[in-house]
Amino acid sequence: MIAIPVQRLAHGSGLALPERATVDSAGLDLLAAVAGDVILAPGGRALIPTGIALALPAGHEGQVRPRSGLALKHGVTVLNSPGTIDADYRGEIGVILINLGEIPFTVRRGERIAQLIIAVVADATLTEVASLPASERGKGGFGSTGPGG
Repeated sequence: MIAIPVQRLAHGSGLALPERATVDSAGLDLLAAVAGDVILAPGGRALIPTGIALALPAGHEGQVRPRSGLALKHGVTVLNSPGTIDADYRGEIGVILINLGEIPFTVRRGERIAQLIIAVVADATLTEVASLPASERGKGGFGSTGPGG
């Protein structure tokens, strides 16, 4: 387990820090740090503040992912999923929500709006070559692996 410094911003006062819903949950729940209700019309989107900033260790990233319950029940998801939080970013974590549902959705203060996954980032460099080594799949793209995808 790694310890990650978190700064609670003024508008996040009174809200819980991100935590796992269960012991084996992969993600930490991110909460809406809105001053008042934010209504997302069908097709509407908004940047929702979380009231926190992080200091991720080098070699790690934060991935902001949707909550399955919001997606299934309301059609609300994270627009740029997964959103990436780089290790050198020190600003507030924001979540871009979009309402793909058919009715307006209200984001309320303290509501769980997304989940944060902490992941290790591979240190990779690209090396230009004249051709790539062969593979079983080759250049087959979308739908090339058989029925259903």
